[in-house]
Amino acid sequence: MESSRDDFVIALRSAFLKKGTQQRFSLLSLIFFSIIFLILGNFNFKVINYIKLGINEIVYRSSFIVSVPENLLKDSYLTLQNHNKLYKKNEKIKFELEILKAKDLSNEFIILENQRLKSIVDDYLVKSDTIIAKVLSDKGSPFLRSIIINKGSKHKINLGMVVMDGAYLVGKVVEVNYLSSRVLLLSDLNSKIPVIVEPNAVFSILSGTGKNYGIIQYSKKYDDIKSESVIYTSGAGNLFKAGIPIGKINDNFLNDEKNVEFFSDFSQLRFVKVLSFLKSETE
Repeated sequence: MESSRDDFVIALRSAFLKKGTQQRFSLLSLIFFSIIFLILGNFNFKVINYIKLGINEIVYRSSFIVSVPENLLKDSYLTLQNHNKLYKKNEKIKFELEILKAKDLSNEFIILENQRLKSIVDDYLVKSDTIIAKVLSDKGSPFLRSIIINKGSKHKINLGMVVMDGAYLVGKVVEVNYLSSRVLLLSDLNSKIPVIVEPNAVFSILSGTGKNYGIIQYSKKYDDIKSESVIYTSGAGNLFKAGIPIGKINDNFLNDEKNVEFFSDFSQLRFVKVLSFLKSETE
């Protein structure tokens, strides 16, 4: 093994010795050519200037071409980074906007009620701590609109408790098991709750349709209900606290009914809040 390595080194050395003269000549020629080129460049010869410009152009073009892949990768990385930041920022803004929207709706209701010297907003107090429940299944029957949640009597869930999606009402508990419960959604055909339509303070009943919207029924001031009016719980019948946002009037339907577009998308519910309200006792 050692002898083969020594033979390779000897052969390489002899090859360099044979070409040593040619290499020295090439190196001297290059140095001599460079000196002459620099000297002639000081005399402002057109040919030399053209050669210099050509060499510079070749160098610049070559450096640009070589840097293209690197710049492309760098720009792509920065673009992806910026897109990711913008996406996260947009999601945060959307979440904050939903919170502000819910607060504005609640504040609007309170202002309108105060203008009419009514105190129904404070008729109820929160009785129980808020219970966060996960939606296990959605019964999407044409006649039955309900969801199953993973909390039951073990978690202090009782019949009639209010179920909300954030700040919006979505239904109430109608069946309680030990570890699960069934929630009847506002869109169910059997759902009928007292509501108030603002502005104009129109008291009415919101009925489910078995579809993804509700309708306003049994109102003496039906013509006073305008497009984009907001629907809140009225507090009548001791079922719900007054002032919980539900939806708004949508006139983009072909029939003449007052259709309600719910603020919450019941088909996208993943987690809900379960709580109950207690009528306040006045002395």
